[in-house]
Formats: sequence, C-alpha cells, structure tokens
Amino acid sequence: MSERTRGYAHRVDIAAGAEPVWKALTDTASLRRWCSPEAQINAREGGHFRASVDRVTELEAHIDVLLPQRRMRLIYLPSEDLPQNDTPIVDDFILDASDPGKTIVRLLGSGFPADLESDTFYMRLRTGWERAVARLKVLVEQTVKAGA
Repeated sequence: MSERTRGYAHRVDIAAGAEPVWKALTDTASLRRWCSPEAQINAREGGHFRASVDRVTELEAHIDVLLPQRRMRLIYLPSEDLPQNDTPIVDDFILDASDPGKTIVRLLGSGFPADLESDTFYMRLRTGWERAVARLKVLVEQTVKAGA
C-alpha cells in the first residue's frame, strides 16, 4: 500500500451550452453512448455511477456532490479491481459554461496510489477517461448540430 498518491486532469472544450453536456453526463442512455455500453447512473447526491471506462475494470462510485450543470464528484467504492489505498479514489467533473455556446469540461482524478503495483490500473483509467471525454465532445456536438 502506497502513502503517496497521484492524479490526472483532462480538459475538453465542447461547442455547446451546459445543458446538453450535463444531460450526456447524467442520463444513462447518453452515458452508454460515450462512456461504456453497460454504464448506469442515478444522478443525484447520494446516487450511484457504474461503468467500465477502460473496458476492463468495472467501476462503481457514490455521487457525493451533484450541482446541476456545474459539478459531479464520484467517490469510487472499494472493490477487488481497484488498488487498495487509505485515500479515496475520486473523479470530479467540473463544467464551466461562462462563454455562451461553449462548455469546458474538466475531469480531475485523484487518490491513485503512486506505486508500481497500481501503474497498470492508473494508466488504463487515465487513458480510458481521456478517450471517453473525447467521445463526450463528439456526441454532444453532433447532437446539438443535428438539433439545430
């Protein structure tokens, strides 16, 4: 078990307002289109999130912060697939829609053990989320364009 932790930060600029971005993050049908085919979400404080972002590891998280069209924080529940650590593993989605017609999505991951045993999991999840938020951008922009 490592005492040091590491994290990651992803940013994607989406040519759409916060409402369609938020829907894509918090609606199960939309989440399945950009995140993973079996994803599930109960988008409320105290709700849950389940997905396989890296297509290998099934992640289950508690939603402890949910500020509509602004922020959603996931705290991953312990499982045999996750590295064991005293620090919770967290993914925090932060939306900034201060420019009309544009939303910046920041995904900040933290609490990952900084040891060799956890490298594979860390890299799979970091890369999985990087690809997933790129798919989120494409999905939302195509949906907005089709509706316009």
